[in-house]
Amino acid sequence: MTPPISGIDHVIVGVRDLEAARRAFAHLGFTISPRGRHIGWATANYCLMFPEDYVELLGIVDAALFTNNLDQFLAEREGLMSLAFASADAAAAAEALRARGIAADGPKDLQRDLELPEGTVRPAFKLTHLPAAASPAAPSFICQHLNRPMVWQKAWLAHDNGAHGILSVTGVVAEPGDAAVDYAELFGPAAVSAGRGCVEVDVGGAVLRLTMPGDLSRLYPGLPTLPAHAPPWLAGMRLAVDDLDATAAALEARSVPHVRDGERVLRLPPELACGTVIEFAEN
Repeated sequence: MTPPISGIDHVIVGVRDLEAARRAFAHLGFTISPRGRHIGWATANYCLMFPEDYVELLGIVDAALFTNNLDQFLAEREGLMSLAFASADAAAAAEALRARGIAADGPKDLQRDLELPEGTVRPAFKLTHLPAAASPAAPSFICQHLNRPMVWQKAWLAHDNGAHGILSVTGVVAEPGDAAVDYAELFGPAAVSAGRGCVEVDVGGAVLRLTMPGDLSRLYPGLPTLPAHAPPWLAGMRLAVDDLDATAAALEARSVPHVRDGERVLRLPPELACGTVIEFAEN
C-alpha cells in the first residue's frame, strides 16, 4: 500500500467520564492499561491493548487546556470518534500523501505521561493528520510510535473476554460508494469491495465497513436499540477472539447482556460501551 500505512494502529472512543468508562470496559472483560495524560493537552486516556493495535478511551481532565475538539464531540455524543492508522514512518507517509495531492498535515509531535506503578514514563508519537476528503467516515491520522515497548506491555495484552485485535470498524456515511472512491485514493482501488449491506475497505489487516444510516440495523441485527446520528460517524468495532464460546462464557459470568448472531458473532448493545457497538468474532 502507498502511502506506507500498515493497518489500524488504534481507534479512539470519546467518553464524558473517563473513570466511569474505565469501569464499564473492565466490566466487559477488558484489561485496562494505566492512565495516560497528554502533555499540554486537556485529555487523558486508558487503553485496551492488543498485540498489534488497541482501543483508546479518551476523556477531558482539565477543560482549561487544549481539547483537540473533544469537547465539541462530547457535547453531541459519546462513542467512536476517530481512526489512527499505523506507520513506521509518519514523515514518509506525509510526503507520499502530499506527492499524490492529498493535503496531509504533519508530522507533529505528541507525548503522554503513562502512570505506571513503578513510576511515570513518557512515550512519544509522531502524528500525520489526514484531510477530511481523504477519510470521509471519520477524522483520521497516521501514528508512529517512538517508544513502542512502553505502550505495548505483556501484562496488558490478555483480556478475560478473549479479545486480541481489531477486525473491522463500521462507519456510517451518506453515500458509501462516494466515500469508497475517496478511500480508494488512499489505499488503492483493489482495497475496495462490496460487502453484505456495506462497502468494505481493506485498510491493511482490518476492514473499514461503510454503510448508510438506514442499513445499520442490517449490520447489527438483534440489538433492540441503535444510536442514530447525522453522518458521518463511527458506529462500532468488531474484535477478534479465538473461541466465541469462551467469550460468551466470560460475558455470562459477568452478567453482561449480549446477542449471539448464529455461530459467527457476539454483539453487545452500545449503551454498555459508551455508545459503541462491540462485536466479537473468531478469526
